[in-house]
Amino acid sequence: MSGPRILAVIPVYNHPETLRAMAEGALAVLPDLLVVDDGSAVPVGPSLADLPLRLIRHEANQGKGAAIKTAAAFAAGRGFSHLVTLDADGQHDPADLARFVEEVADRPRAFIVGARDFARAENVPFSSRFGRRFSEFWMFIQTGQRVGDMQSGYRAYPVAALGGLAVRDDHYSFEIEVLVKAAWSGFEIAEIPVAVRYPAARDRVSHFRAFRDNWRITVLNTRLTIRALIPVPFRELAWEAGPGPDRVSVRRPLKSFLRLMADSATPRLLAASTAIPLWVNCLPLPGFQTFLLLWLIAALKLNRPWSLAVSHACLPGLMPALAIEIGHYFLTGVWLTDISWRTLGLEAWSRLGDWLAGALVGGPPAALAASLAVYLTAWLIGRGLAREADHDR
Repeated sequence: MSGPRILAVIPVYNHPETLRAMAEGALAVLPDLLVVDDGSAVPVGPSLADLPLRLIRHEANQGKGAAIKTAAAFAAGRGFSHLVTLDADGQHDPADLARFVEEVADRPRAFIVGARDFARAENVPFSSRFGRRFSEFWMFIQTGQRVGDMQSGYRAYPVAALGGLAVRDDHYSFEIEVLVKAAWSGFEIAEIPVAVRYPAARDRVSHFRAFRDNWRITVLNTRLTIRALIPVPFRELAWEAGPGPDRVSVRRPLKSFLRLMADSATPRLLAASTAIPLWVNCLPLPGFQTFLLLWLIAALKLNRPWSLAVSHACLPGLMPALAIEIGHYFLTGVWLTDISWRTLGLEAWSRLGDWLAGALVGGPPAALAASLAVYLTAWLIGRGLAREADHDR
């Protein structure tokens, strides 16, 4: 079996001062280099004419993501197995391409991110430090995986996998979306350390526009988080063609959903994935339960579709209402029967105390009872499916 065939890719938009040095450095490590000129004001072709590289030019600026998509299509049509992208602005050290070559050979099916070493770099912008932490948080919420440098443009992409992901964004936020969807699709996200260089602020040229690009990232994270909240398993991509896993049938949704859950989770995991969302829905954290639940799903490695299905089954207001009733009874010895502006409006602070007491007193037993019921049900279903499989054989 032959080794990976790697194409180095430099997307460029108006970086004439640093592009040639980056191209020469990349060619010193890899023989195949593609420069995608994403509509630079002055075409870059003449300055690179004597270098043994390939060049594609977008007549109009389309965005960094669009440039990478163009490179992926080029690579797929010419038999390359991987892309390694590096920025044209001189931030990356082309010598680190050798690290990517080694890592791609060891992990050919992984998306590999070059984590920039900020500790050894000077002039690191505050926006880069903040953006790294911000994106790391949302990646964890949306996928349960921690990636330390989501915004690094120094990356290795498996061409076959990249072509199978439905990545919509064409701008800087492409680099966030592609990693989230790769994680959802079952691909490994790996990181290797790389050097980084930032010029002084007065010499720095950046095409990142704070309002426009941060707005795009906000819209993207909103869209990805909404998808992460839908209790439907993510579509996994097989590396090689073949039958995919069973999915929920339209004709027999309950049976196929239970079968899918039995195949992908143990009764113990399903029980934990029932107890946690029930208890979270009892907590007096209006507006924050969703983020807390997503964080707990990721941190505790719960079954995401099942946990979200349980959470959505708790009708809006039902669990808080039950918690308030239980808490009021626990604190006063009587049930709250007067539902009016006085009890819910003027006495809101008292209801908050009832809510907290109910969540602490009534929430855990209710969650435990539900989790035990799910455990026994999943165990019985698992035994039944096992007998059915033995009978079919």
